[in-house]
Amino acid sequence: MTPLQTLAGKEIVVAVTGSIAAVETIKLIHALRRRGAAVQTVMSAAAEGIISPDALTYASGRDAITRISGRVEHVTFCGDGGSADLLLIAPCTANTLSKTACGIDDTPVTTFATTALGSGKPVLIVPAMHHSMYRHPALLENIRKLRSWGVGIVEPRIEEGKAKIADTEEIVLRCERMILGKILAGRSVLITSGACREPVDDVRVLTTRSSGQMGRALALQAFRLGADVTVVHRDTFPCVNNLSTESAADMRAAVLLHLAENDGTDIYISAAAISDFAPLKQDRKIPSGKPSMIRLDPLPKLLDEVLLKYSPLVVAFKLGREPEKKAKEMIEKGVSLVLMNPPETMGSTSGDYIQMSAQGSLPCKGTKEEIAAVIWETLIREHLRSG
Repeated sequence: MTPLQTLAGKEIVVAVTGSIAAVETIKLIHALRRRGAAVQTVMSAAAEGIISPDALTYASGRDAITRISGRVEHVTFCGDGGSADLLLIAPCTANTLSKTACGIDDTPVTTFATTALGSGKPVLIVPAMHHSMYRHPALLENIRKLRSWGVGIVEPRIEEGKAKIADTEEIVLRCERMILGKILAGRSVLITSGACREPVDDVRVLTTRSSGQMGRALALQAFRLGADVTVVHRDTFPCVNNLSTESAADMRAAVLLHLAENDGTDIYISAAAISDFAPLKQDRKIPSGKPSMIRLDPLPKLLDEVLLKYSPLVVAFKLGREPEKKAKEMIEKGVSLVLMNPPETMGSTSGDYIQMSAQGSLPCKGTKEEIAAVIWETLIREHLRSG
């Protein structure tokens, strides 16, 4: 399945320094290219001791830059009017990070960094080193300095005494946000995602087939476009604020508390398959081998409570064979956009939806990533451009 081409037409310079994490660069370059980006690599001499320039040339489809020549490559890509949309230093050693912060320019990578910072190009740094090095007071001060200049820093994973390079997915998402993130900058988004689990007895739960893929796609697309994103669900998505919940009651409490404490929430997307009923929980495990009755009690509609008490722009999903009547009722209550879909969409990687708003209805078909992009395009076009 081809990923959403979020970086189509964009050019990223991937600068590689002498960390052992340089071996991860091939995977990173492939991930960026799968998103549509053109990639140009540049290496320090120390990086060449870890990974061959030929490997980066093969991965990117362009000759790796290992020295600044008379073609002034640093200016061509990262100077005033240069072709690059982003300079990504990954992995970045303590040495290169501190040189960049202090304006020291003695390797091809630091030359690119100096040029990009001087021209105002976006710069994203991905540190990788031993944890003791990452804790050095001078390094921490240099990170603060770089952030004050608008440089993005992707926090490392602290494991086994090392500040390891961040996961490839997170690096790619942060590249996308650096390049695309002005559209929803300053917007606060709250999303419910996935299935709820209602306890039946001490071992069994009542749930749905919802996988959370739609909520994930919506959350990550909002992050790419610059929003501050919070997701209420059972899973953990990269780059967003995750609020962990299990049952519908947990989700309701988390959503209402978040809205009460963050009255500036701009958008609420109800993408979760929130339980309509809660079973009356039985003590211990229900004995097997014989029929058993389970009482189901109806639960309050969280969407109705949000519409009654708060005023974010609301997006909702309506499952069913003929959901148009219910969708129209939801719009009359104040929902801005309803996505109607058949039951078989639940748990699938793709779907066939109909978007309904006060402006009318439109079919919407594709992968969950593609659907999420269309939803955000609709919201931006119909509701957010005018503020």
